Order: sequence, then C-alpha cells, then structure tokens
Amino acid sequence: QLQLVESGGGSVQPGGSLRLSCAASGFTLNYYAIGWFRQAPGKEREGVSCISTSDSTTYYVGSVKGRFTISKHNSENTVYLEMNGLKPEDTGVYYCAAFDPSLLSRLCVNFDSPGHYGLNLWGKGTLVTVSS
Repeated sequence: QLQLVESGGGSVQPGGSLRLSCAASGFTLNYYAIGWFRQAPGKEREGVSCISTSDSTTYYVGSVKGRFTISKHNSENTVYLEMNGLKPEDTGVYYCAAFDPSLLSRLCVNFDSPGHYGLNLWGKGTLVTVSS
C-alpha cells in the first residue's frame, strides 16, 4: 500500500520553529517529486515547497523563502520541512504529496493549484498553528 504520513505539526508563537516530516511507505521516493502544500481555513490548498528527489533541486514559494528548508533523507525514505521564523499567516494544515517530476514546473515554479492536476498520492496532513 502506497502511503505518505506527515508529522511534526503543532502550535507555536510567532517567530517559532517546527520541523515537519513526510514519511513514505510502500514505495521509494527516489522516483517522485515531493511537495509540501498547505491549506488555511476557508482557502484553497497552495504550494509551499518542493524537492526533486532525482537531483535534490529545491523550490520555495516567495512567502517562505529564507525561512523554510526542504530536505530529503533517502535512507529514511522521508522528506522534511524545517520551518523557522513562523508567522500567523503560515497557519494551516500541511500536506505532502508525491507526484511525477514532469509537474515540477507547474506545481513548484508557477505554484499552480494542485487541484488542477489530479494528484492522488497525498498524506492526511498535520496542523500548524502560529499564534500569540
């Protein structure tokens, strides 16, 4: 069974840090691109960061550049998202997804809505709340 499981969410004050994990089972991440997406209450799901697992190229949406770092650990079959300097607008449910690398340009450069591309390998999400 192909599965992605996120963990590491929580509640922090502005300026705080969290490290999210996306662990894959039933398949090897090496053949996919991995993206982190988030969905705030009442808003559409949006791309945050991606990594090409073939060459480790990383991508970030402008609002998180310099604060978030995505990385992969092949031996653990896991992708991480280190989030520093968290802001209230970072609040939301964070999901990871595995997808064909051919979608990297659309999802991780243009940051098109993932809902347009029928991605079918998602985790169930982990909640991040940034509030004072």
